[in-house]
Amino acid sequence: MIVLENVSKRYGSLCVYEHFDLRIEEGKITCILGASGCGKTTLLNMLAGLVPYEGSIRPQGLCCSYIFQQPRLVPALTVEGNLKLVCKDEKKIADMLSRLELADKRKAYPAELSGGQAQRVSIARAFLYPSDIILMDEPFASLDTALKLRLIKVFFDLWKEEPRTALFVTHDVEEAYILSHRAVVLERGRAAADLADASPVPRRYGEASSYKQAILSALLSGTANI
Repeated sequence: MIVLENVSKRYGSLCVYEHFDLRIEEGKITCILGASGCGKTTLLNMLAGLVPYEGSIRPQGLCCSYIFQQPRLVPALTVEGNLKLVCKDEKKIADMLSRLELADKRKAYPAELSGGQAQRVSIARAFLYPSDIILMDEPFASLDTALKLRLIKVFFDLWKEEPRTALFVTHDVEEAYILSHRAVVLERGRAAADLADASPVPRRYGEASSYKQAILSALLSGTANI
């Protein structure tokens, strides 16, 4: 369990969080939703230790993998070189690239990759790094629906083999429904809704669900309970 207690964060005169509490379940995928500016990315950055804050996050010194919306690969390094920054085991890297259908891109540079290929490298990097928690900041936002669903499956297949704690930020209710065990909707630096569903993930795209409807209702109204 990761526990945020009495956490406050300001950027100058802007208060993003004040006395904020949240518990993140170990080994589960928790989705964070909310309007732009509600503190979603700031939450990830506090967990990763990238920004200062007041209050307590336990355990301290979390080891984090971070999957960004843009892959953020080092342009001067090949795919293999980027992965060697987090893992020196060449066999593990080769196995991962094969699983992600990137074996033929091992010596390619980021500029030679498609958007989907680059994001797969980013996912590979996150799982090769021996982290306590995987943070994801809208990693599928810029992708078309077919590619998004394929990469969600890639992510989940890897996660299923090694179920780490994952915190997933998105604006997309469908993404949250497909992938999350729990959805927390933020509004003005507080948890306006905290929803959970016990059905197996990943769920099917486009299907009707009370869980999906509750997430949508929470985004529209700021409150929901199921």
